[in-house]
Amino acid sequence: MSGRINARLSRPLAEFVSRMVGETGLYETPSEYIRDLIRRDMERREGQFLQDTILTGYRDLAAGRIFESSGDFKADMAVLDQKETNGWQ
Repeated sequence: MSGRINARLSRPLAEFVSRMVGETGLYETPSEYIRDLIRRDMERREGQFLQDTILTGYRDLAAGRIFESSGDFKADMAVLDQKETNGWQ
């Protein structure tokens, strides 16, 4: 499934896009350029989410907020809720 997006660009942005496409640019069409920008933004945001998640886990580890997993997700989430409620005491 695909969708269509129309956007108005200010003159400086439109001129920049024009320089990025065509015979002298890196892209064949403005649409190709926009799709690449969106893909790169998605990758950057997903990478940032993973980095933030890893950092949160590292901070939990450094603060001693750890417990041994039982292998049962629901049981582990109950333990996690209990520990968070009790301030990890």
